[in-house]
Amino acid sequence: MDIRKVKKLIEMLESSNLNEIEIKEGEESVKLVKAGSVSQALMAAPAIQVPEKSSPVVEESKVQDVVTNNEETKKVTGKEIKSPMVGTFYGAPNPGADTFVKIGDSVNEGDVLCIIEAMKMMNEVKADFGGTIVEIIPEDAEPVEFGQTLFIIE
Repeated sequence: MDIRKVKKLIEMLESSNLNEIEIKEGEESVKLVKAGSVSQALMAAPAIQVPEKSSPVVEESKVQDVVTNNEETKKVTGKEIKSPMVGTFYGAPNPGADTFVKIGDSVNEGDVLCIIEAMKMMNEVKADFGGTIVEIIPEDAEPVEFGQTLFIIE
């Protein structure tokens, strides 16, 4: 079922007097229940926490790499862009295409930094702030976890 259809169903449920909607389309089905209308049996089930928005998690970072063999110590400071979900990291829009960003690139707020594939959906990760890409942590097509650092931006 198309995600746009599900979003439209959610909007319809919120604006109606109904407490729940269940739609079956072939083998697929969707059941939507308004908050506050859940039966007592369902309320006893543990709640699943879902982030309010699917934007990257941003934190101040002070990363320090110590290099052995009398080489210089490299210090990288800046803000981290973290993965908003579990999935597969892709640095380019298509295989063989140029990457969205490279180390040293200047980015602005809203620029697409990468794509994370989750459940066959391609989710763009955008910059929440401007700066210069200092480090790109995951390799292309590498699995990433929720909250894992993807980029460091100064």
